[in-house]
Amino acid sequence: MKFRTRLLITSLTIVLLPLLLTSVALLVVGSHIEGTEQELGFLNRDNSSFIYTIENYSRITEEVLDEVRQQITEDPSRLEDTVYLDEITEDLRDKSSYIIVRKGEELYYTGNPNAAKLIFPTLPEYGSEMSSAEAGYYYNDIKKLVKEVDFYFLDGSEGSFFVVTSVSSLLSRKTLHNMALSFILVLLLTSILLTQWIQKGIFTPINQLNTAMQNIAEGNLEYMLTTDEKGEIGELYRNYEDMRLRLKESLDEKFEHEQKNRELISNISHDLKTPITAVKGYVEGIMDGVADTPEKMDKYIKTIYNKANDMDRLINELTTYSGIDSNRIPYHFHRINVAEYFGDCVEEVGLDLESKNIQLNYEDLVEPSTQIIADPEQLKRVVNNIISNSVKYLDKEKGVIDIRILDEVDSIRVEIEDNGKGIAAKDLPNIFERFYRTDASRNSSQGGSGIGLSIVKKIIEDHGGYIWATSKENEGTCMHFVIRKYSVKKGQDSE
Repeated sequence: MKFRTRLLITSLTIVLLPLLLTSVALLVVGSHIEGTEQELGFLNRDNSSFIYTIENYSRITEEVLDEVRQQITEDPSRLEDTVYLDEITEDLRDKSSYIIVRKGEELYYTGNPNAAKLIFPTLPEYGSEMSSAEAGYYYNDIKKLVKEVDFYFLDGSEGSFFVVTSVSSLLSRKTLHNMALSFILVLLLTSILLTQWIQKGIFTPINQLNTAMQNIAEGNLEYMLTTDEKGEIGELYRNYEDMRLRLKESLDEKFEHEQKNRELISNISHDLKTPITAVKGYVEGIMDGVADTPEKMDKYIKTIYNKANDMDRLINELTTYSGIDSNRIPYHFHRINVAEYFGDCVEEVGLDLESKNIQLNYEDLVEPSTQIIADPEQLKRVVNNIISNSVKYLDKEKGVIDIRILDEVDSIRVEIEDNGKGIAAKDLPNIFERFYRTDASRNSSQGGSGIGLSIVKKIIEDHGGYIWATSKENEGTCMHFVIRKYSVKKGQDSE
């Protein structure tokens, strides 16, 4: 069912159902009023105004008041006699009335204690009695008519005799007709206003949302919808805006990712092309007989081997990057001894650094029994990537790399420091981002895919640790990473 159809049915229901119920209610009330009027003998035969006035109700109790006035004149002590007061109460019971006798400011007698508690604080003061026999006090909020007669008690105290009568509002037939017409007009007006309100509060926002969705479908993610509305419509607007922003963010990330992938391919292609070109050149030299001595032949073969290792490193980086991108780096965690593991790493990289005339210093300041939980191969990749990055940017005649293993109570901290050209302060916060390279112009000696340190950060974080860098330009850079120690729980085998 369309929303407009639902709205039409709702509008008709709002009008017709209340009209029906109002008509029934008016008929019932009219019958009740007429019956009550006939019972009390106040029916006005011309039917033009059967309204009970205050005077009608005043006459109901006037006989009692006349008798009380007479007693005050003849024998005021009768008003102190509770037996006499009980007789008056009994006489008024079938007239929807009761009496209250006040002595000074206190309640002396009443025929209806519960009702008297409500009206007693509001009763007029002594001496407020109206001169007219038909006068009284009408309390509209509680529908009560109060008649007062003042007197004095035998001890000279001021006294007031009150007759309290319940008043019912009785309407004429003409008034009923006017009320019915008023109900109809009010309902019609309400229906019109309600329809306009629904039109403005529902249809207009839905049309705006429909336009916004069409823009989204056409790829326009800049079309905004803002509102200060509360409730479902406001929430719908905000949900649309959240969706738009997320789609826009996702599209921007996709575009950035594609751009970085293209940059990666370009970088890898450039870095592969350099060693491949060198390998081809040296192979052609061997084939053409240029390497005509054992020394030249050995040099050519070592160069070809080193270039092949460079290509292997680049391919491994690309494979690892693919694992990072899909969050599927394979890990094989083991309990490893810190001193033994890093001692082996230093020994392995030391030979390579020595061949490049780079001094390697190693310092282990942790307990010999200290252990961590780590993947040996992936942790070795971290050390190799950091050292490789340091070697790439060494600009001193005598390069120096220091490796320190420090004790951090519950963790170990590894520091790998070089004396290279350092990193500018503006670049330092970004060096662990993918594809970020501090050198704007690439060359064959200081190129790179720009993913080495991002791989390092990912591996360290997957080990539950964290990494950061400190650096001073023209002095060097220090990489710090922290990994928690393995602690043996009480009663657990320490082996």
